[in-house]
Amino acid sequence: MKFIAIIPARYASTRFPGKPLALLGGKPVIERVYEQVSGLLDAVVATDDERIYETVRAFGGRAEMTSAEHRSGTDRCWEAYCRQGAVYDAVINVQGDEPFIRREQIEALMRCFDDPQTDIATLVKPFTAEDGLEALENPNSPKVVLDARSRALYFSRSVIPYLRGVPREEWLARHTFYKHIGIYAFRTEALRAVTALPQSLLEKAESLEQLRWLENGFRIGVGISDAETVGIDTPEDLERAEAFLKRIETTR
Repeated sequence: MKFIAIIPARYASTRFPGKPLALLGGKPVIERVYEQVSGLLDAVVATDDERIYETVRAFGGRAEMTSAEHRSGTDRCWEAYCRQGAVYDAVINVQGDEPFIRREQIEALMRCFDDPQTDIATLVKPFTAEDGLEALENPNSPKVVLDARSRALYFSRSVIPYLRGVPREEWLARHTFYKHIGIYAFRTEALRAVTALPQSLLEKAESLEQLRWLENGFRIGVGISDAETVGIDTPEDLERAEAFLKRIETTR
């Protein structure tokens, strides 16, 4: 299969305006994301902001200006894909706030399509006891439950599943909970189809677009990764990302 990575990035984030241009270790966050994927795949940033567009072009990256009216990064990916003038079997949507996404994670995502019934693929990471209950219960970190074939059954900002009869402080020791890593891949036809769907009730309730796909019968394959990742949703996340970057740089 032939893959392309598209990185949606917008300036007007509610929780952290301008985060693609925020500096992380002296480089814009969007540049660090681009570096992580461009060595493995064709890559392009899809944005609605000229400041982001010009920043990407300045560091030598590819970028596409897209509509400011898109409801989600997935919709932005489809517009950017349609502008490529080339045919790909699948599109990888790498969130513009995931500067530590790793090669092996992208490869795990791609392997999900070894199953011909996979329409969409994503990644999860098991929560560990060291993460603690605060991380497990953080609504900004969606959780996922899987079926026996490693397909997604449901995504939620709540802790799922609920362990009935088990004290909360024992949950992480008694069950493997999965943290969703915000990276997706779509067969090209699936990407076209999902962007044509109206928002669903579950999607609106949890503010998670992947619930729209599940409600409409798309099969989401899930790869499991043990690699640490630090997504950036808030200025506080950026501080944690700076600390994480320093740790990994000192171990190189």
